[in-house]
Amino acid sequence: MSSPVQLFRDQKYQELKEQCIQQGRLFEDPEFPASDESLFYQSAPPRKVEWKRPKDLCEDPHLFVNGISSHDLHQGILGNCWFVAACSCLALGKTLWQQVIPDFSEQEWDPKTPERYAGIFRFRFWCFGEWTEVVVDDQLPTMDGKLIYCHSNVKNEFWSALLEKAYAKLAGSYEALDGGSAADAIVDFTGAVAESIDLVQGKYGEIISEQMKLFEDLLKAHKRGGLISCSITPSSGRASEVETELGLVVGHAYSVTAIRKLRLGERLIFSFKAEKLFMIRLRNPWGKREWNGPWSDSSEEWKKVSSSERKSLGLTLENDGEFWMTFEDWCKNFTDVDICRIVNTSYFSIHKTWEKKMMHGAWTKDSEPLLNRCGGCFDNKETFLQNPQYIFDVKKTEDKVLVSLQQEDRRKYKKEGKGDSIPIGFEILKVEDNRSYRLHKLTVQERVATSPYINTRTVFLKRVLKQGRYVLIPTTFHPGILTRFILRLFTDVPSKLRELKADKPKMTCWSLLCGYPRRVTQIKIHSAEGLQKQDRAGGADPYVLIKCEKQSVRSPVQRDAACAVFNTQAIFYRKNIDSPVIVQVWNSNVLCDQFLGQAVLAASPSDPREKQTLQLRGRGGREAAEVPGHIIVRVFSSDDLAEL
Repeated sequence: MSSPVQLFRDQKYQELKEQCIQQGRLFEDPEFPASDESLFYQSAPPRKVEWKRPKDLCEDPHLFVNGISSHDLHQGILGNCWFVAACSCLALGKTLWQQVIPDFSEQEWDPKTPERYAGIFRFRFWCFGEWTEVVVDDQLPTMDGKLIYCHSNVKNEFWSALLEKAYAKLAGSYEALDGGSAADAIVDFTGAVAESIDLVQGKYGEIISEQMKLFEDLLKAHKRGGLISCSITPSSGRASEVETELGLVVGHAYSVTAIRKLRLGERLIFSFKAEKLFMIRLRNPWGKREWNGPWSDSSEEWKKVSSSERKSLGLTLENDGEFWMTFEDWCKNFTDVDICRIVNTSYFSIHKTWEKKMMHGAWTKDSEPLLNRCGGCFDNKETFLQNPQYIFDVKKTEDKVLVSLQQEDRRKYKKEGKGDSIPIGFEILKVEDNRSYRLHKLTVQERVATSPYINTRTVFLKRVLKQGRYVLIPTTFHPGILTRFILRLFTDVPSKLRELKADKPKMTCWSLLCGYPRRVTQIKIHSAEGLQKQDRAGGADPYVLIKCEKQSVRSPVQRDAACAVFNTQAIFYRKNIDSPVIVQVWNSNVLCDQFLGQAVLAASPSDPREKQTLQLRGRGGREAAEVPGHIIVRVFSSDDLAEL
């Protein structure tokens, strides 16, 4: 593994194992003892639990029997179908599970050297941006000589039970795993980026075009190693864990194990008579209870499929918890889907490679407004900008941007009654192209994207953004709530994501010699109209140049436009308040750009802050001769450098 691995509770697997071998004993984990405190924090099991090692439960224990598969595991008495569904997804990808179960062959029971077995195992989880190794002993909770929690369908296979124990240790107890999200577990297994989609709200069961887009999206994610799970949210009329008429269980997580376009009909030598069917295969973590609608295991529809196609699908007609559905039926029957994308950041790949930046941050409280960092969502107008602020650049004309905001795992606080995730979200604002200090007031900036605000551990957003500079503001929904977060940003070209910490330029010894800014000015050039025609077609290729003292900001060129929309923003910290802000309009040419006119602004705090239409003039001061065209601008100035 390329990145360094953190040790949970500072337990070193190799050292502990060697100690046990030398002392001729099996490992007993003091950090997660075989006692009731590791089982529950609130509700005790109906009968006493006995902790037993695998050798007490069968004659020939193994980590894996005939490899690892999504059919290996079944949910026990704990309400953690979401965890079991995530394990089913994990079992589909060899490179993924080998990251979670490192050096699996070294950890396996070896009958040739029984003296080397020490009853100790290690697993790795992606915890809050870092791979973390968790060590456990092999004492597992049982009743009547049987495992009561997650277990394999093969009596002597123990990878799933031991993995669940390590995950429970991370959460504080087994009971802390009662209720959760498959997406969270998949992220913990892989470091994937999780996206939750509400199938009802998106009307995927009704709008066929949206359905097809979603199918292609899921197919692409699945082909590239992404892991997908789905569920039916209980409604007022349907309780959790209740079976629908068509055999699906409400409030229950299913793993998606395949997505396919299925061919119906026959392929003839000179013609092609076939109908494509969009299909999805699911697995119930219980290992039984399946969909009984169209295309269920025993349905008539399968007779339309050739034997070779059935063979390639691996169709089994058993009540093993795995079944096929049409994608349309799936969209109509399920309410929620979680897509966990393994975002490719490798330069040695045939698929699209993303540039990734990750920041650790926190919402913190301070009585001083400029230092407060927990201002709540955009609706809290007075405090919204008192949140952490991150700036990034979109370098291309347009770029698809993926943003993932993840709060810390709160399961460990369940014992204190504070285990629920906090509603979080974020805003993306298009800001001045040269901004490098924190925002204090929203004036000319554009609000270009808002994530959902939900009490899930991760909030995700996909957006295509235009070239320019942006500020991303992660927030809790309510102000004054304190917790940590990680922010991940994926773009096509490097974004230079960084936190804005300073409120204004720093006063240094150099400032005494060269002067310190006395005024801040924000300017937005909305558009230019009536420009002088530059070509036979009667158009121009204009751009604007905003200059102040020795700084300048240039807009992108607008092609073939005598009337051009720029929406270009700039901010200047001005040392000489008598030096004006100059806005010039130029026409882009291959050999030499042509000056079309300019406007000279005093930009003082007393100037109007509404939109102004300014006549373009020739070179010189404000009284220079008028030239064709005018620009529409908005200007804000203040002598308080931390106002804007």
